[in-house]
Amino acid sequence: MALTNRDPTTSRHVAVIGAGAAGLVAARELRREGHSVVVLERGSQIGGVWAYTSQVEPDPLSLDPTRPVVHSSLYKSLRTNIPRECMGFTDFPFVARPHDGSRDPRRHPGHSEVLAYLRDFAKEFDIEEMIRFETEVVRVEQVADEENRGKWRVESRSSDGVVDEIYDAVVVCNGHYTEPRHADIAGIESWPGKQIHSHNYRVPDPFKDQIVIVIGSSASGIDICRDIAKVAKEVHVSSRSTSPETYEMLPGYNNLWLHSVIETANEDGSVVFQNGKTVYADTIMHCTGYKYYFPFLDTKGEVTVDDNRVGPLYKHVFPPALAPGLSFIGLPWQITPFPMFELQSKWVAAVLSGRVSLPTQDEMMEDTKAFYDKLEASGIPKRYTHLMPDDSQFEYDNWLADQCDYPRIEKWREEMFYIGFKRIYAQSGTYRDNWDDDHLIAEAYDDFVKFMSSYPELLPLLKT
Repeated sequence: MALTNRDPTTSRHVAVIGAGAAGLVAARELRREGHSVVVLERGSQIGGVWAYTSQVEPDPLSLDPTRPVVHSSLYKSLRTNIPRECMGFTDFPFVARPHDGSRDPRRHPGHSEVLAYLRDFAKEFDIEEMIRFETEVVRVEQVADEENRGKWRVESRSSDGVVDEIYDAVVVCNGHYTEPRHADIAGIESWPGKQIHSHNYRVPDPFKDQIVIVIGSSASGIDICRDIAKVAKEVHVSSRSTSPETYEMLPGYNNLWLHSVIETANEDGSVVFQNGKTVYADTIMHCTGYKYYFPFLDTKGEVTVDDNRVGPLYKHVFPPALAPGLSFIGLPWQITPFPMFELQSKWVAAVLSGRVSLPTQDEMMEDTKAFYDKLEASGIPKRYTHLMPDDSQFEYDNWLADQCDYPRIEKWREEMFYIGFKRIYAQSGTYRDNWDDDHLIAEAYDDFVKFMSSYPELLPLLKT
C-alpha cells in the first residue's frame, strides 16, 4: 500500500450504516477527505451501544428471530473498563466537563458520560446534519446494471416509506453487541429454571433472593455477577478460563463463588460443575458475548460470517473482491475502540479518495489467507479472528496510521491500556477507583494541550 498524494483526487457518495462511535468518526473522516456522506441510523439518537434504554427484549435469550430487537446491551450500573484518557479519539480529548453538573468526572465514568462525550463530538464536527434517524437499512447489494456497475444499492425503511438509493461506497458501522452468543450446556433443554442473556440485563432487582449462575468471567460477567450479588441469595460464576477443580469464594463477598465450567444441567433443577459441585439455581445468566450480524448485507457470498469470523477481510476492513466500495469499521475486540475506529476510518476515507492505494485483489487475498493460516497454525479458533490480544492492537493501529501519514498511537495511551487491562482481573472490584498510573495521566494531559487551540473550552479543565 502506498501514499499516492496529499490531496484527494476523488469525491465519492458514501453511505455509513450506524451512528454509534464508529459511524460518527467514519462520517467525520469521510467528509474531511472530501466525500459526500449520508449516515443511516436505525435509532432516534446517536451513540449506538452507548445509548442506554431500560427496555429489554420479550425473549430473554434473544433466540426468537421474529422478536422486536433492542439494540442496546448496557446495564444501568455499567462504567467503562478503560480509563477515559486512553479511550477518547486522538484529537478530541475525553476529559471531564462540568457543564450543568450532570457530567460524570470519574476516570472510569458511567455509560451516560460516554454518550455525552459522543454528543459533544458530533456537535463539534456538525455530524448530525449527515444523519437520517429512525432509518433502518434493509438491503445492501452491489449494482448489477452497466450504468452503475461497481456502485452499491442501499434500500432503507423509515416512516416515509422505503427508499432505494445508489452510492459509490458503503461503510458498515452497525456494531456487534446485539445478536447474542450462548453457552452450550449439556442437558439444558430439560432444565426447568430461567435463562437470560446479558443483552437483556439492566438491573439486579429481578434476581432478589435467587440463586443465580453467571456464565462468563470477562468484563461484563465480572460486573454483572457483582451487581446481582447485592440482592441475590447466591451467585455462582462459571469460567472456562479457570482450572477444572476451581472453587473459591470471591474476596469481599459471602455469597459469590467462582467455579470451572458447567458439566451438565439436569431435569431436577441441579447444575453440576466440572469441579464436582452441584447448585440448584433459579436462573442462568449467559454473559457469553455476541455474534457479528449483517442481515441487510447481500454480497453473493463474497463476505460471510463463519464461526464469528467476518471474511475474507483484508486487515479486518476491506473484502478483497469488493474493495474499496465495501468496508467495515469496528470489528476487532478487546481493544481501545475509539482510536482504532478513527484510524480505520482515516484509512477508508483516504483509499476512497485515491490518496492511498490498496494492493491488488490477489495481493489482499494472499495477505488475508496468510493471516488466517497463522491463526490456524497457532491453534486459535475462527471465532477469535477479530480478537486483538497483547501487542497486536497497537501494531495494527500504528500500521493504519502509517498508511494515512498520521501520528502513531501515543506511548502513554498504550501503557495505560495495558496497566488498566491487567487491573481488571487483578483488582476486579476496585480497579476503576484505585490506580497507580498518575505519571501516565500527566503525560496524557500534557499531550492534550496540543489540541487546545481547537477546543479552548477544555483548557481550564486541563489545568486542574
